[in-house]
Amino acid sequence: MEELYTITMLVSIAAFALTATITPGPNNVLLLSSGLTFGYKKTLPHVFGVFLGFAVMVLLVGLGIGIVFERFPIVLKILKIVGMLYLFWMAYKIASSKGHMKIKEKHKPFTFLQAALFQWVNPKGWIMSMTSMSIFVTSKDNSISQVIIIAILFLLAGAISCNAWAMGGVALKRFIKDESHVRKFNLIMAILLVVSVVPVILEDL
Repeated sequence: MEELYTITMLVSIAAFALTATITPGPNNVLLLSSGLTFGYKKTLPHVFGVFLGFAVMVLLVGLGIGIVFERFPIVLKILKIVGMLYLFWMAYKIASSKGHMKIKEKHKPFTFLQAALFQWVNPKGWIMSMTSMSIFVTSKDNSISQVIIIAILFLLAGAISCNAWAMGGVALKRFIKDESHVRKFNLIMAILLVVSVVPVILEDL
């Protein structure tokens, strides 16, 4: 029987997953901002929504959704455009924030469901999930088992990176002393959010 994965391959997948999830991207920028604005405890549903939602996305892509995009590339292109427009809108909302130090009740962090659903309009997420499947699914006989392993490793890597970015936002609170600092921080976050999708735009040129 063909070996499922060698230890070396597992380490390689884990390293890829951690690198892909911990580098700056839309999810991490939003988690950093949420950690600063709402604190770690209130950001936890956002954290869980991201890494659980993305792991499910990786699993579903590996189990067959990716075939749809291979047969109908226009579907993926439309999703990318919708996702980028949504991210640009979010960047505008962040940049135009007044920077109040006291958060009003109507301003709330992402819920678990909102964060999980956000994965499906996140262009970086589609690229990461499809790339991981094309690289690391190496066996036709064990493909389903390999997909499950890849999804689990992304789940663990995502848990580490999401918590790190959310706590990073909490740590920034000590440096944010007044509303002018908050406005500057929001502007930087908005710029980073836009920059995070530039690779996706360049890929399609």
